[in-house]
Amino acid sequence: MFGSSRKKIMKLDSQQRKGLSLISKLRPKSVIAEQYRTIRTNIQFSMIDRDVKSIVMTSSGPWEGKSTTAANLASVFTDQGKRVLLVDADLRKPTVQRTFGLSNIVGLTTLLSDPEQELAEVIQLVNGTELHVLTSGPIPPNPSELLNSNRMNILMKRFEDMFDIIIYDMPPVTSVTDAQIMAAKADGVVFVIRHGVSQKDSVLNAKELLEMVNANILGVVFNGVEKKNTQSYYGYGYTSEVEA
Repeated sequence: MFGSSRKKIMKLDSQQRKGLSLISKLRPKSVIAEQYRTIRTNIQFSMIDRDVKSIVMTSSGPWEGKSTTAANLASVFTDQGKRVLLVDADLRKPTVQRTFGLSNIVGLTTLLSDPEQELAEVIQLVNGTELHVLTSGPIPPNPSELLNSNRMNILMKRFEDMFDIIIYDMPPVTSVTDAQIMAAKADGVVFVIRHGVSQKDSVLNAKELLEMVNANILGVVFNGVEKKNTQSYYGYGYTSEVEA
């Protein structure tokens, strides 16, 4: 059993290094794409009584599908005509530039370190879509300090003035403080759990860490479940059958 889990994690790690597919665009009529639209709808229901524009996407550990979920969720929001910005705020192990085949010479860290840098020169539009993306930029020596800076607060406000929805792809919450920092700033958090990868103790610890900063947890994406098993999970947050 241990060997099987190890192989699965190695496969997921390989996929992460290559970049992850935008299933909602490549296979828009697939069951998986429909699951992302269901997640979008559930998030919108959570917005009825409160204004939610900025969403942090995180997980308890690596290889749980948060970056895939963030990218595809951002994509399906654009299908409704919304102006959406996907921000790769994982300043330690970014993947968004590979997912979309974008340049990462400049990005979020450029904006944080250079107040004179124009947003329009850094934010990129994904070819063939209406999705705007801000890659991480060069990896800095002090990610937590940058994300916790007043400059980041200013940028977040500017993003909210320009876009309807901003999704921040963050590192796992139990690994570093980055996700906690951003969860305290954002309007809501979506937490990704992967079947067969996530550990119960880590998930509970992650929940406690988010509650410590009074994060507004919008819901949970339970990820990587076989279709025959998903029925029993309906009603517990959001259910996704994402395999990558």
